[in-house]
Amino acid sequence: MEFTAAVIAGFLNGIVEGNPEIKVNTVAKIEEGQPAALSFLANPKYEQYIYTTKSSVVLVNKGFIASAAIEATLIRVDDAYESFASLLRMVDQATKPKKKGIHPSAVIEASASIGSEVYIGPFAYIGENVVLGDGCSVYPHVYIGDNTRLGENSELYSGVKIYHACIIGQNCIIHAGSVIGSDGFGFAPQSDNEYKKIPQLGNVILEDFVEIGANVTIDRATMGSTIIRRGVKLDNLIQIGHNVEVGENTVMAAQTGIAGSTKVGKNCMFGGQVGLAGHIKVAAGTKIGAQGGVAGDIKLENTTIIGSPAIEFRNFLKSSVIFKKLPEMKSKLDSMERDVDVLKKR
Repeated sequence: MEFTAAVIAGFLNGIVEGNPEIKVNTVAKIEEGQPAALSFLANPKYEQYIYTTKSSVVLVNKGFIASAAIEATLIRVDDAYESFASLLRMVDQATKPKKKGIHPSAVIEASASIGSEVYIGPFAYIGENVVLGDGCSVYPHVYIGDNTRLGENSELYSGVKIYHACIIGQNCIIHAGSVIGSDGFGFAPQSDNEYKKIPQLGNVILEDFVEIGANVTIDRATMGSTIIRRGVKLDNLIQIGHNVEVGENTVMAAQTGIAGSTKVGKNCMFGGQVGLAGHIKVAAGTKIGAQGGVAGDIKLENTTIIGSPAIEFRNFLKSSVIFKKLPEMKSKLDSMERDVDVLKKR
């Protein structure tokens, strides 16, 4: 596909600086730009590359002020990152073929209800009483357990496993290898030091517009439901324990782990490898830095914390300065103790 700078600017409500008729047919990082490519500049750390990039067109924020000459045609927009993402979504929808039809090797139980315009790939299994909404895509080797419901236009990529009685909303995406609805980690210790399994009788509910990364595991509830609310986005390799609730539009980076029965508010942002203890509550808008460890409730909304155990962000920065000085402070303290001992002996 090929577009002029003028057409792109019209789509984004942007302003062209340079040649409005210059054409692009691909996208590239600004530091790896090439002729006929479209790039963007949103992070000031990458500004140096806009003066040397070979990309033909670069999206920039309206407030960007150049400090040297730029060869590329610029398109000024309100938010360069979001505008670039919008273009990628448009190109993806235009170029990605929509698969349809049911492969003859797929196994579909007679009691399953299959909507229109669906795709079911090779060796997929659709269980008893499953409901598959219109426009769904079920890629090869997907397993959907009995009594599960899948909303319209949702996609399950290869190797996804959905256990019985789970509910997947509309326009959800679950990437390869993820497991939804496996048993929660529930075992009761016995007097003989063995552990007896506690049946996990609940399910998992994913509301609409949820996206789950690759190899994510979301455990079914012991009773009731593990709930992932509307618009949540989970990165790869995340573990969500039983009876957890994740609030609307919360995002989590890779290797985050949430222990059972924890309630996460809406609009939260978790960095990579964040760990939350069980049975706690995290207030709406909380931001947790990478490898943050949270053992207790976070009650104040829109708090930013980091560290393990996690503390308020500014306090962490102050503390990190002290961490570096601890050996020196210890030496001074030892010296002061020796001086005090000498004074006591006089």
